[in-house]
Amino acid sequence: MLLYFLNYWAHTAENSLRALLAWSTMSAKSAISKEIFAPLDERMLGAVQVKRRTKKKIPFLATGGQGEYLTYICLSVTNKKPTQASITKVKQFEGSTSFVRRSQWMLEQLRQVNGIDPNRDSAEFDLLFENAFDQWVASTASEKCTFFQILHHTCQRYLTDRKPEFINCQSKIMGGNSILHSAADSVTSAVQKASQALNERGERLGRAEEKTEDMKNSAQQFAETAHKVGPTARLRA
Repeated sequence: MLLYFLNYWAHTAENSLRALLAWSTMSAKSAISKEIFAPLDERMLGAVQVKRRTKKKIPFLATGGQGEYLTYICLSVTNKKPTQASITKVKQFEGSTSFVRRSQWMLEQLRQVNGIDPNRDSAEFDLLFENAFDQWVASTASEKCTFFQILHHTCQRYLTDRKPEFINCQSKIMGGNSILHSAADSVTSAVQKASQALNERGERLGRAEEKTEDMKNSAQQFAETAHKVGPTARLRA
């Protein structure tokens, strides 16, 4: 019995911790959107909390001594036309409630998105730009998946010439447009079938009306013939 309660408590605590982390991440993303992008008349489409998979070599004098920090990779677009999309690295340093904009790339500079493993849920991914290459680990695999779906859709929508290559990505990440197309195809097919059924029904009704008219005419002719034959038969009698 004691073991059961310990397992139940551990499971409940784990779920509560996950919920708390999810809420914290959502709260941070909302704050980033308002603090970093809204003042520049930009709209944040998505963000993913990350940490480096491999430590980057930074000169001693360049560290700045600012301590630990959280990193977010954010995708945003301008509200003004023509729309421009960009990817921004945002940091929040330990002990601070504010966020700092760091590196930024135009979406056109993105050359490759590597999902690392197309066969399983993985939090790891790589981003290759014209002048930079970073290896990341998202806070969760689901958060990475959501960010990738938004990123892929944004590339398809706003980039016309040179789109980045998405490699080693799961089909559910790349399947957003396919799903939409399949749904559209299904609706179109259903409409076509319904239209065909109505046409066939109309044809059947048309044929039935023709048969009814023919029967009516035949009956009328029979009646007229019977009316003419009747007096002649009586005279003969």
